[in-house]
Amino acid sequence: MSLRFDVDAVVLDIEGTTSATGFVVDVLYPYARERFGELLAARGAEPEVARAVDQVRAEIGEPGADAARVEKVLGEWIDEDRKATPLKTLQGILWAEGFARGELVSHFYPDVIEVLRRWHADGVRLYVYSSGSVAAQRAWFAHSPEGDLLGLVSGLYDTVNAGPKQEPGSYRAIAADTGDAAGRLLFLSDRPGELDAARAAGWRTAGVRRAGEPYADAEFGDHAQVSGFSEITLRARSSS
Repeated sequence: MSLRFDVDAVVLDIEGTTSATGFVVDVLYPYARERFGELLAARGAEPEVARAVDQVRAEIGEPGADAARVEKVLGEWIDEDRKATPLKTLQGILWAEGFARGELVSHFYPDVIEVLRRWHADGVRLYVYSSGSVAAQRAWFAHSPEGDLLGLVSGLYDTVNAGPKQEPGSYRAIAADTGDAAGRLLFLSDRPGELDAARAAGWRTAGVRRAGEPYADAEFGDHAQVSGFSEITLRARSSS
């Protein structure tokens, strides 16, 4: 199916949309899990780490939890695929450093990068909205198999600076920040609940149904659907 949208900006989910969830689960999750203990022990006094640890303690109701207990909880949250903000913060710190050291290179589906470059060249602004932290998103786009893609992206949003991904208020907050009318924003995601929330905020939506992804067989209702970015044609005001 080929879809056409007249929009000014596209907001991209990452896992299952631009990139394989399997890469995150099989590569990035173990990478962080192996390094949580060292991070908590050696750098627990750093403000960002300390704040995340306090958030873990608050969430489990254990204000006195030590580093070993916090590490255990983080591992359990990974196993549950829980979208907990402190987990994403600590993962993001470790992933950003891994990318910077060349130990990690991000994954993009073959159709994605070429299409993002074309949309950007055509005047469509690109944003990212992921449950992964802004730090992780920045590292992801800066260390792609085709080099640094951050120049394509106008802004990054996560559950801290925008809010939960299945709440319409988060999409209203993003629209307010970008300055775009809701009807001129297109959200691409593999998760129906996120698409529902974006639509409730007045956005345009398209479900990305990629074979082998966890939500490939989900019910997308009346959201437009594609199997890849090459099936989407965009036209911004500046290119009309």
